[in-house]
Amino acid sequence: MAVLEGKIAVVTGASTGIGFATARAFRDAGATVFVTGRRKHVLDAAVAELGDRVTGVVCDVSVRSELDAFYGTVRDRAGRIDVLVANAGVGATAPFGEVTEELIDSLFATNVKGTIFTLQQALPLLSDNASVILTGSTASSRPNPGLEVYGASKAAIRNLARGWAHSARAHGFRVNVVSPGGTRTEGLLELLTPEALEQTEASVPLGRLAEPEEIAALTTFLASDASSYVNGAEFHADGGYAQV
Repeated sequence: MAVLEGKIAVVTGASTGIGFATARAFRDAGATVFVTGRRKHVLDAAVAELGDRVTGVVCDVSVRSELDAFYGTVRDRAGRIDVLVANAGVGATAPFGEVTEELIDSLFATNVKGTIFTLQQALPLLSDNASVILTGSTASSRPNPGLEVYGASKAAIRNLARGWAHSARAHGFRVNVVSPGGTRTEGLLELLTPEALEQTEASVPLGRLAEPEEIAALTTFLASDASSYVNGAEFHADGGYAQV
């Protein structure tokens, strides 16, 4: 069903994983989609697979000038944004006692600063009643050992949404958070050892990891007019991992 027919959507960090699945779901729902990624060859391959209604621009969301250039492309080609998904993020593990400044700077530059400027730089383009969706994580409330700093960066995302929800009236948008649990993506498979991955699956009440398409389905609902009165909320798609 084309629940996003005629809408202009932006998805950051959409070369692979949840972002790619979200861009594909938005395309299938009728939207025209603009996506970003940091690796040109991976982004080009994603756009080639997604087709003509998807435009890709190489962009590191932690760099304001690159975000400005990206939004310049959106402005020139579409003139507005109806749906904004601030999905770009990085993950890294480090045992407590071995956390480095470089790890902290990398995680917070992309996950927190990047999310802030992804929305702030988009404000002039947001249409009335635009839907803004931030990608959080169950690590914000239940971080596994080694993921404390990553979890802290995602806890910041939840708090940003709480604050920004009060701006909905003034700026004309609504903002919500989708917090996935363990999801079968390239990033997670690279981050965790096979043993840790098996333990993660065993700890989920549903007994498995999520597929990226399952997260994208929830994000599509929040992007659609069916969620028009939802604002400031967090939705967990984690198989019950952080809920029970």
